[in-house]
Amino acid sequence: MRRRLALFALLCVASAAAHAEVTIDGHIDPAEWAGAKRIVDFRDTQPKTGKPGSQPTEAWILSTPKGLAVAIRVTQSADIPRTRQQARRDENALVDRINVMVDFDADGRVGYDFEVKSQGGVADEVITNESDFSYDWDGRWDHAVSEDAEGYSVEVLIPWYIAPMRKANGDTRTIGLYIDRVIGSTGERMAWPAVSFDNGRFLSNFQRVELPAYSQALFAVTPYVVGKVDRAHGGTSFEQGADIIWKPNGQTQFTATINPDFGQVESDDLVVNFSPEETFFTDKRPFFTENQGIFDFSLLDDYSQLVYTRRVGGASDDGRGAADISAAVKVNGSVGSTSYGILTAQEKGDAGRSFGAFRLSQNVGTQTFGMLATRVNHPYLDRDANVLGFDHRWQPNAAFSITSNVVGSKIDQPRADSSGLGATSIAFWEMNDVWSQQWLGMYFGRRLDIDDFGYLPRNDMEYLHWEVRQRVTGLPEDSAYTSHMWHYRISALDNTEGRVVHRRFRILRDSQRRDGGEEVWRLDAFTSAYDDLLTRGGNALHTPPTAKLTYERERPRVGRWAWEAEGFISGNQLTGYHRLGYYFKFTPTYFITDAFSVFAGASYEWDPNWLIWQHDNLVGSFDGRTVGIDSGVNWNLGNKQELRIKLQTLAVGAKLRQGLEITPTGGAVPSDEPVDDLGVANLGFQIRYRYEIAPLSNLYIVYNRGGYVDDTNDDVDAQFRRGFSLKDVNEGLVKVAYRLEF
Repeated sequence: MRRRLALFALLCVASAAAHAEVTIDGHIDPAEWAGAKRIVDFRDTQPKTGKPGSQPTEAWILSTPKGLAVAIRVTQSADIPRTRQQARRDENALVDRINVMVDFDADGRVGYDFEVKSQGGVADEVITNESDFSYDWDGRWDHAVSEDAEGYSVEVLIPWYIAPMRKANGDTRTIGLYIDRVIGSTGERMAWPAVSFDNGRFLSNFQRVELPAYSQALFAVTPYVVGKVDRAHGGTSFEQGADIIWKPNGQTQFTATINPDFGQVESDDLVVNFSPEETFFTDKRPFFTENQGIFDFSLLDDYSQLVYTRRVGGASDDGRGAADISAAVKVNGSVGSTSYGILTAQEKGDAGRSFGAFRLSQNVGTQTFGMLATRVNHPYLDRDANVLGFDHRWQPNAAFSITSNVVGSKIDQPRADSSGLGATSIAFWEMNDVWSQQWLGMYFGRRLDIDDFGYLPRNDMEYLHWEVRQRVTGLPEDSAYTSHMWHYRISALDNTEGRVVHRRFRILRDSQRRDGGEEVWRLDAFTSAYDDLLTRGGNALHTPPTAKLTYERERPRVGRWAWEAEGFISGNQLTGYHRLGYYFKFTPTYFITDAFSVFAGASYEWDPNWLIWQHDNLVGSFDGRTVGIDSGVNWNLGNKQELRIKLQTLAVGAKLRQGLEITPTGGAVPSDEPVDDLGVANLGFQIRYRYEIAPLSNLYIVYNRGGYVDDTNDDVDAQFRRGFSLKDVNEGLVKVAYRLEF
């Protein structure tokens, strides 16, 4: 405590005009931070009581020619355990950490989170749609940490070129800023300002801070080379490419990529999906994550977006696997209060598609207006897909906000021309610190089609919901919980022909626990309705009343153990509450050292009336069993090296109960048409070593193996064993990417 008071006194008496250049070394030098804005009013936001945090926290903010500098001094008393585990970049680890979040235009549209853990690990995220966080982006910024008996100190330097930003107003710039610290062992979060990301408004409630304005330029080239040995199909290959970034100032930023790497060093989680809705995957390719926030145009339905970058370089139109990308270019910037973004990409070959997107956004007082247009040309299909959307946000006061958009699509294709419309609107009212309400309405026409460049789980729908939220804090000291957030929702979904798809009542409790973990209970109760997607445009199945109870629990490390658990019990579409299905997954992690851990997760699912579409109006009802393993090793050798071993396997055994014909009235009658049993084996195995040569410059050594096969063998044990022999992918590769800055 004496050391902290002495530091404060020295900073107070130092001259604001005579501060030295800040050196990012984790040691808060009073001379370097002279004249910085000092912040001490950190208040609890987890649990969100608004009370001063239990542990002293101080921060200093300084605008320098090299970037936005932030120093944070964290005090942690000896009776509160400190977390010591090492974490790889972007790992969502429940450890002691700080977050610096910045909205460079102070307009609540796009923010950036810079997280530093007490042991030096980092994460960075892009924030859009008020509180949607994406780990896909990796930025170039400096940080350092030092630790002592009373706590730890963090220094961060965020270059002014890191993100697009509007031109400063004279000699000063106004930014939105949020800083917090989290105690890993208790989950307590202390923040300035005292706003929480589980509110309806988070990003737009950042504290406005006026700082001296500076501008920086950057020109960087990141060439890469990949050498690969393919043992499954034979042969050796070498690929070369480069990412180029030119940022003359915050108002104009140019990025380009030539022969971009599709990310062989990243592995998607295994999924077995027989549903009519497409699985969503995130994108880690540097070009597609850099300055991507401007293109965020959410349709407010889960992951729905007008620009889903995994389409570029996705499955080729000619069915010959993933398409190769020749080049792509992106320009972001602003003119006055108008922000813009231009994106274009071209795939290789005669079947290569051309992608384009153009975005505009304009702030007018409490309102923001935007437009996004996309176009995709498919020469192999003789198809042109055009989408145009307009979005609007209005925040008349601190308690109320409404966000809306209108989208239209036009498809030109021989014998398949179409055009469609869609619209969404969401309103949020923060009545007080305890109660809030949300209203959401959607309309997606039957002919709306944005999936050439975007992502929409389904069209042909009319949806409404009303949700009331209740925050509960001030729980007894002997309670296992520090707070609860209750969600009560009623919703209705019809298709555009007026057929009832669902009527639902939901109760959800999201709880923060005193051990620093989180627990979620959710109950969804459904009335009888119709499944109009099961037969892919055929007759809709009438479904009985049913319900689903879901549980999730995450417990951070205590001693050498941490674990996660999830599961559900559910009725089904055929018999409702009769013959309930269930799923559970348990993943314990054992820490051999603070840097070396082993996790071994196992899952099991039983669906006693699993309906899988066959063709036309024929479906099969199966006794479905799915067994999975999700295990691996994480070895973080300091903050520059990591070794990861990841093994995932899924095995499905689905024994046919009977074939069913869906009638025009929605009934399911037995069918004599043959339907086979079903079995699936799926494997994903990766060994990956990463060495950080320099910031955003890495050496990867990777081994990938895996495969997928389905047949009529319904023995889940046999499919499980079979999975380990799959070698559809069996390759080793070395990738080197080195960033050159000029």
